[in-house]
Order: sequence, then structure tokens, then C-alpha cells
Amino acid sequence: MSENESPAAEPREKQPRAKKPQTMKAETAAKKLGILLAAAPSEFSDHPITRDEVDALQADPPEWLATLRREGPHPRPVVAAKLGISNSGLVRAGVTEPLTTAEIKALLVAPPAWLVEERATQAAVRAEKQRVADRDRERAARSE
Repeated sequence: MSENESPAAEPREKQPRAKKPQTMKAETAAKKLGILLAAAPSEFSDHPITRDEVDALQADPPEWLATLRREGPHPRPVVAAKLGISNSGLVRAGVTEPLTTAEIKALLVAPPAWLVEERATQAAVRAEKQRVADRDRERAARSE
């Protein structure tokens, strides 16, 4: 036994430890579920949520979660995805408030000029990304 070790010290692996479930803030859980925390019921938003609880909500969503996902209001990343634009595009357009599914559908039916412009920008970004990926694949094939 060395000078630094005490006789009562056991190796870590021999010490029994109860596994404590990992928890996350309600805000993080809401992001993982794709919902707006402010629209969630208080029993969801008032306490930390375990990973198992989030997994259970994703696998078998309760009615409140299904309704929020279907009707909104939706957080910014979901709004941007449904409109086919980037989060930055929403900011440039001045859209700062969460939108409902009905509001998003109305914008898609009669798109304002900013939405047409942002969707064109997003299409150009995707095309450039594809061009670069194709170029890189071609270079990799040549170097083999």
C-alpha cells in the first residue's frame, strides 16, 4: 500500500452506486420535441424532465403534445422548416413571434415578397451545397 492510499478506500468499480436518471431542463426537452415551451402545459414546463420521459413522449405523444405539433404555435426552427427558409431568413423578414399552422399555411398560399425572396435564397444555398458536394466526390474519385 502506498502512502497516499488509505486502507478503507475501495476501487470505484466496487462501490455500489444507484444510477440517477439524467434530466434536462424543460426548455431543452421542448426543443427536442419540436414544441414551444410557452405553449406547453405547466406540468411539462415546471420541472426537469428525464431522457426516458422525453423518449416516452416521442414514442407515444399525449393529446396536448399531438395538438401542439399539429396546430402550433411553433418555435422558430419549425416555422422556418415549414416555410422552406432559414432561421436567419425569418429574422431578416422581421418574424419574431411564433406562428400557428394556420398562419404558416396562409403565408404559403399567398406568399409575401420576403418569403419568395428567402425561398429563392434557400434554394440557391442548397444548389451551391450540392455543387460543392459533387465537386468533392469527383475529386475524391480522381485521387483514388
